[in-house]
Amino acid sequence: MPVLFLLFILIPIVEITVLINVGQTIGTWYTVGLVLLSAFIGVNMLRYQGISTLARAQQRISSGEMPAQEMVEGLVLAVGGALLITPGFVTDFIGFCCLIPFTRQAFVKGLMKRFKVVSMSKQQPFGQNDTFDESKFDHKPSFKDPSKPPRQGDIIDGEFRRDD
Repeated sequence: MPVLFLLFILIPIVEITVLINVGQTIGTWYTVGLVLLSAFIGVNMLRYQGISTLARAQQRISSGEMPAQEMVEGLVLAVGGALLITPGFVTDFIGFCCLIPFTRQAFVKGLMKRFKVVSMSKQQPFGQNDTFDESKFDHKPSFKDPSKPPRQGDIIDGEFRRDD
């Protein structure tokens, strides 16, 4: 947690410093324009890359595979999109790195090495050594029977008025 707290302190300080320096160099309105332009380009890139990743995930699902890499890529895309919406040049740079396929795949490989992605469907196929016991389940419907009147006390009808 101290690392996360430190990031929340350091990133805004770095962003403000860079924005002030760029604003002094090229002017305030050009700086604002660049920040807005990077957000606009980033959102469009996010949409395109997100649709591409979703299509690959659906293709894997239809072939019976677990789309683990696509799920992690979706997470990296979401982080990249959030960074691009955040005003600033440093977060925009990191956000664009999350959206460019080459650098995004490098991030994904690093994340997948760091965290072991386990597919539950590959560990033990359904039907082999099942411990499914049908008697453990109650076969009563979960919805209310419309032929029975509602119990008293379920619904309170009234008005509310605040007198201050």
